[in-house]
Amino acid sequence: MPARSKTLALASMLIPALWLTPAAALDDQQKKEMGEFIREYLVENPEVMVEVQAALEAKQQSQRVAQASQAVTANHDAIFSSKNDVTLGNPDGDVTIVEFFDYNCGYCKRALADMETIVEKDSNVRFVLKEFPILGQDSLDAHRVSNAVRLVAPEKYKEFHRTLLSSTGMATEESAIDVATSLGISEADIKKSMEANPNDKLVREAYELATNLGITGTPTYVVGNEALFGAVGQAAIEEKVANVRACGKGTC
Repeated sequence: MPARSKTLALASMLIPALWLTPAAALDDQQKKEMGEFIREYLVENPEVMVEVQAALEAKQQSQRVAQASQAVTANHDAIFSSKNDVTLGNPDGDVTIVEFFDYNCGYCKRALADMETIVEKDSNVRFVLKEFPILGQDSLDAHRVSNAVRLVAPEKYKEFHRTLLSSTGMATEESAIDVATSLGISEADIKKSMEANPNDKLVREAYELATNLGITGTPTYVVGNEALFGAVGQAAIEEKVANVRACGKGTC
């Protein structure tokens, strides 16, 4: 009997039995035949496994988005209105985009142009940068320098951020200080601020928020009541901004 015909024959015998019999009530022979049928079917139709994997990933993503939406509501002020974050664009904009980023994140580097284009095109967007150093000690050190720049020379933070994030090579304390001093900021002032404000509390707050939102990587954006995981691109972010304006939510 051809393999496919054999599979169909097994199915015709087993499936009716399964409809009428609880799984726990199957005898050993039925379980064996069912297992062989399932294996044979999957070997002959491996594309089913791709469909199963896609369905699983879609379900997990849906659950992740739902978790993030609940966390956005519960942590609204900490996400959108923290006095420790830097705001670019229009500080009174009608829609806020929050980006969790790491100076050593390659995807964040590539996504820098998305942020700059959105801020340039849309004069009514408020863009909040939330420092989230997760890629090792060098990232943490670079972000400590960044925090010092925010405190010592806030008017130069935007250019510091753009320069350091667009630079090649690893962002470290040394490279971050080099960027800051190239903008005319005193190294002594930076190190004094770093010593007085080590940024540990702010980093812990970012980690706690990320845990609540289900964030495991950078960049991650929050727009309206939704989190967008990964470098989703300018168009996807702009779509969420338009939805927030239309219905007050990321998805209308």
